[in-house]
Amino acid sequence: MSLPDKMSGVVLTGHGGPEKLVWRDDLPVPQAKAGDVIVKVGAAGVNNTDINTRIGWYSKGDADAADASWAGIPIRFPLIQGIDVCGHIVAVGPGVSPTRIGERVLVEPCLTEVGGKRLDRPWFLGSECDGGFAQYTCVAARHAYRIETQLSDAELASFPCSYSTAENMLTRTNLQAGETVLITGASGGVGSAAVQLARARGAFVIAVTSPSMSQQLKDLGAARIIGRDEDYVAALGADSVDVVIDLVAGPGFPSLLAVLRPKGRYAVAGAVAGPEVMLDVRTLYLKDLSFFGCTALESAVFANLIGYIARSEIKPLVAATYPLGEIAKAQEMFQHKGYLGKIVLLVDREPLA
Repeated sequence: MSLPDKMSGVVLTGHGGPEKLVWRDDLPVPQAKAGDVIVKVGAAGVNNTDINTRIGWYSKGDADAADASWAGIPIRFPLIQGIDVCGHIVAVGPGVSPTRIGERVLVEPCLTEVGGKRLDRPWFLGSECDGGFAQYTCVAARHAYRIETQLSDAELASFPCSYSTAENMLTRTNLQAGETVLITGASGGVGSAAVQLARARGAFVIAVTSPSMSQQLKDLGAARIIGRDEDYVAALGADSVDVVIDLVAGPGFPSLLAVLRPKGRYAVAGAVAGPEVMLDVRTLYLKDLSFFGCTALESAVFANLIGYIARSEIKPLVAATYPLGEIAKAQEMFQHKGYLGKIVLLVDREPLA
């Protein structure tokens, strides 16, 4: 397939509001270096990281400081965001078999190789390097996983970031069959993924959510629902949970530790209720708790996720789709919440040539 010189897409031009997202028709199509593949993007999911990167939330200082990305390095503008990518391989670089052209793929969001070079510290698609909010993207072949399924591009694009984050948290905490896991923010993309994946492991799942989402989360595998404003200790009892999967943090953090059993495990990959928490260190060491901050994926996580999808052991949850050009509307819906699962941008519906 002969690729064009230019492509359409959305670029982030700087830190700020939605006005920093600009549609362009003159973006250069990426070129494949050694070990790379070019993916024609079919759909790309919307995530917290898109908005957090845009507003500079990851920086612990000024939004334009040198730690404003996931990997703690400066953002290079203009940036093509988009960490969730489903598409087809349309070109390969030196060292990659041409038989891969035509493969339908999901792209691993946590990158250990970029531009033909191995990284000392993982980068993330659409953060430290260009991602999927354009017609084409370039990634190392090792990060483009072949997928065979009847699911649509939009459905597949709901998986990579949220489900790999959830699976990574369950892997890091070593959740076992028969254990009890408490999942905060359970109606969000990562939370609803964690409910499915924890249930697939045979765990007893307690989901924290709003009453309107209770039945939907039960249908996904939650055995019990507690409200966001409930007192966790009063509802569950102290020392009653083996693992906490936390995507919220904020003021409720101390009660999450209170419900953990001695030698319990706590994993966090989000802080939508606030990044600063109160920690009584005595709780941490007297209960022999283990804490896991989860961003970079363990090596087996994404391959495991591909297996779950191929075997239909988990299902996609697409709340809405928008054309890529309506990204501002999609992010507005994303921030309002009130839905279950993911919002997905349709990047290119044209058939492959």
